[in-house]
Amino acid sequence: MSDEPIRVLLADDHRLMREGTAALFNADDRLEVVGLASDGREALELAERRAPDVVLLDLNMPGLGGLEACAALRERESAPEVLMLTVSEEEPDLYAALRVGASGYLLKDMAPSELIEAVLAVARGEPRIAPQMASRMLAELSRGSDVASRDPLEALSEREREVLALMSDGLRNREIAERLVISEATVKTHVRHVLEKLRLRNRAEAAAFAARHLA
Repeated sequence: MSDEPIRVLLADDHRLMREGTAALFNADDRLEVVGLASDGREALELAERRAPDVVLLDLNMPGLGGLEACAALRERESAPEVLMLTVSEEEPDLYAALRVGASGYLLKDMAPSELIEAVLAVARGEPRIAPQMASRMLAELSRGSDVASRDPLEALSEREREVLALMSDGLRNREIAERLVISEATVKTHVRHVLEKLRLRNRAEAAAFAARHLA
């Protein structure tokens, strides 16, 4: 790694979070913040112009979210490293981030000094995962065949089962939200978790799965 500071782009829909993190990074001469974005689409546009070495993405943002933005960034010829910085401790979110090419998955309650070191590590090509998330991932992997032999529905929460059942009836996110009296954004999150936990690619596969496994 050269003596030049690591160029960092930050994307978070909360202004206080992105500006506070920018101030933290700019106080360290090893880092240089080259852009601030309020959503994934703006992050893609800024990354095209500013050529960051590392992009920090919030997982859940309006419009284009962190997972979609990460996938798009990693497909580019000169792809930056991507760190997901989120409040979500959901394992499906971690696995989804790794699948789309994220080099790390960090939680927003981490110490500022640890965040700086994580950015520097990722810039060196060293993946970083929040310790509590890494522990869960290893525990899940260590269960091996025992996990594979379970009823797959055990992985779903009661609410996720309700969403799966409504998806199998052909309801869209807005209709599910109305039926369960929750927000459409919450439904979108539940749908993503259902697909991730059951290792399904789309709603059609979810409907076929529900037909086999739901009474």
